[in-house]
Amino acid sequence: MVTGDDTLVATLLPYNYFNLKIEYHNLYTHFILISQNRIPLIPEIHRARIEKYITGIVNNNDSRLYSIYANPEHAHFLVSRSPKISEETLATIVADSSSRFINENNLAAGVFAWQQSASAFSVSKSDVDKVCRYIINQPVHHKKVSFAEEYDELIRHYQKTLKWEIS
Repeated sequence: MVTGDDTLVATLLPYNYFNLKIEYHNLYTHFILISQNRIPLIPEIHRARIEKYITGIVNNNDSRLYSIYANPEHAHFLVSRSPKISEETLATIVADSSSRFINENNLAAGVFAWQQSASAFSVSKSDVDKVCRYIINQPVHHKKVSFAEEYDELIRHYQKTLKWEIS
């Protein structure tokens, strides 16, 4: 199209518009869910049952769980996520479903809820084994480092450009 001032104006409309299907992907994500107010409500006796339930949730949402550990006040899990589902959606499904499961089966020392926010960190394929070992090693790790220290360290590691604002 040519306008009155002889400038060519192109309109970009898709020709045969369609959604591309992503057939191959490496969307590894390390999630951390934290219990409401960081209260340690997950007893060791129910940890494995909760982990198996979360594994099923992940697997039923076109994703694959590689490693999980449910600490008393937080849970780590590493997944290979389907491109059909965002980190936020998967974390929300896991949090909502597992909270309901924990409460319906009386698996916590009180009424259980996850915080309304979670963390999701991308992981390169070359670091998958390292992150799996880190997650599985949580009991030993937390004998040396508190969860608050661990979380601050993870934030600094993954978000080096994060600006800390003190109010």
